[in-house]
Amino acid sequence: MESPGRRCIIETRNLSMVYRTGAVEVHALRDVNLEIHEGEFVAVMGPSGCGKSTLLHLLGGLQKPTGGRIFIDRIDLTSLSDAERTAVRRRKVGFIFQRFNLLPTLTARGNIELARRIHGNGHLNAYGMEEIVQMLGIKDRLGFKPSELSGGEQQRVAIARALINQPSILLADEPTGNLDSANSMQVLGILRELNERLGQTIVMITHDAEAASTARRIVHMRDGRILEPPRQLSFEPRMERCP
Repeated sequence: MESPGRRCIIETRNLSMVYRTGAVEVHALRDVNLEIHEGEFVAVMGPSGCGKSTLLHLLGGLQKPTGGRIFIDRIDLTSLSDAERTAVRRRKVGFIFQRFNLLPTLTARGNIELARRIHGNGHLNAYGMEEIVQMLGIKDRLGFKPSELSGGEQQRVAIARALINQPSILLADEPTGNLDSANSMQVLGILRELNERLGQTIVMITHDAEAASTARRIVHMRDGRILEPPRQLSFEPRMERCP
């Protein structure tokens, strides 16, 4: 459970998402209400097709919902244009994907530095490249391309890439889905350390109960709904538009 006084950094209100293919409607999310506080490590768990990936994409500003509202650090994503949502995502959100999504022509260092250039961070204050790669145990692998790295090493490079701009929120989409058990435990241990040591807010989706147990709180989903009852809001979100 989060510490008293920590601000609510993610909040959804009656969030809905409907996909339409011709006359067919698929309700991926149905009135989802969720609060996540700064410094929490939350696992969203549920079977395939329950809506958890859609929820993660909406929280990261990759899609716009068909109903409801999303607040990221009290910024209403649903009031923003596509360009403004992109600006919020670049400033505040880091992504870790199941398939790593590393550029095959770049070295590990190149993949990490590209993320920094894209997001426009010329310098880092709290922890930078050397600190991150040392923590992740990939300092001696930075000169290798993805094809020369193991699956676990590729995922650690992907984590470094997600962290390089010091995001307020780290979103992990089945981060151990393509790893064996040993590498899965290592990656989950890294996420737990990031949360405990750096206070990194993490939202991880998974269908694996063992992976979910690494988090400090588990939220269960089924048929597009959150099974955990919503909590009373502790703040009045401000309306803010990004430059």
